[in-house]
Amino acid sequence: MLVSQDLYLIPSGPIMSEADFESIDPHPLAEALRKARKDSGLTQADAAEIIGASRTTVTAIEKGERRVKADELIALSRAYGRQVGDLVRPRPAIESFRDRFKAVPHPLGPDDEGINASIDAFEEFCRNYIELEELTGSALLQDYPLPYDIAGLDPEAAAEDVSAAERNRLGLGEGPVPNLREVLEGDVGLRVFYLPLLSAEYAAIYLFNEVLGGCIAVNGRHSEERRRWSLAHQYGHFLAYRYRPAIILEDQYRRRPEREHFAESFAGYFLMPSSGLKRRFHGLLRANRTVTAADLGALAHYYGVSMATLTQRLEDLRLLPSGVWDRMTEGSYRVRETPRGYEVEPAVGPDDRLPVRYQYLAVSAYDQGLLSEGQLARFLATDRLEARGIAEELRGHARGVTDERPFELDLTRILID
Repeated sequence: MLVSQDLYLIPSGPIMSEADFESIDPHPLAEALRKARKDSGLTQADAAEIIGASRTTVTAIEKGERRVKADELIALSRAYGRQVGDLVRPRPAIESFRDRFKAVPHPLGPDDEGINASIDAFEEFCRNYIELEELTGSALLQDYPLPYDIAGLDPEAAAEDVSAAERNRLGLGEGPVPNLREVLEGDVGLRVFYLPLLSAEYAAIYLFNEVLGGCIAVNGRHSEERRRWSLAHQYGHFLAYRYRPAIILEDQYRRRPEREHFAESFAGYFLMPSSGLKRRFHGLLRANRTVTAADLGALAHYYGVSMATLTQRLEDLRLLPSGVWDRMTEGSYRVRETPRGYEVEPAVGPDDRLPVRYQYLAVSAYDQGLLSEGQLARFLATDRLEARGIAEELRGHARGVTDERPFELDLTRILID
């Protein structure tokens, strides 16, 4: 059989022989073909027309029951806008995310396919992440605590205790955490994505996988304050209910289960620790003898949460009378300009869908010749022009610190000191 040599040009390795091609496990390739076809918006009938076969033949190929021929693979990869190397390269063996979420109780309603599509996109990015690590030989440092055992404890009290323990473990003190995403990615080792989930009612998705570790997809369509809250909520879920996948929705529960009560309370304590919040609030009272709506707005900005969240937290701490937020929303109050002299640390959060480390790994693999430009664009979920721009920007940040030779360190002296 004569086939184009293009078939065997795999960017991450040498030219593949026909014997090597014949030895490829048809099942992962079948799944890769099925997903690539769906991502391109083509039907099985379209694919059948492309290779001059029946639709049942395409079905058999996508189930791994019939081995795809070399010329068929070339034709399909071109139609799907993929390189052959993308489809035949072995990918990390990871359990299907959808299978993990089948037993998760949540009211999907009419948006069933929407959340399934979001779960599929989440899985693809996580697979890409581990693949980039394997390509570049750069494993993610994961500093995970053991899961906290809160069985039988009051969820509210447990949330405060776990929050204090984690803040102490991470060296966060009692102040705000303006760089929450960077802390959870860099210091804990979670994989955090800001993805445009197909429905605004979905706040975040969480899953733990033995290969990937803890993975969180936050709805990128939400405000930064809401994203931070969702991220802290799912971090609480990771700490206490690590092996249980979770999808949180806006106003999901009329009667909140204990695990959600814990995670929601944890988010409040972790983002706004009681002692620090009380001290700052009392400082406002000492300075002004009163607290205005503008003061509350500035305090919410300081902690990187919404004004509603901040006000309700103050009500829970009995620093404000119950119902203040309701009266504010019903009345004519509005947050004006931040009072002069009030020091506010902006709660900066990245808008990037992908972790910065993920992007650096993709560019590094590309610069080492392990990825083609088309593959780089696919990993970065953009077109080639934008991928080149991202690569240039990241190279600019890394310029001058690209020497990867290890430093000569006297570890004995460091450990003694």
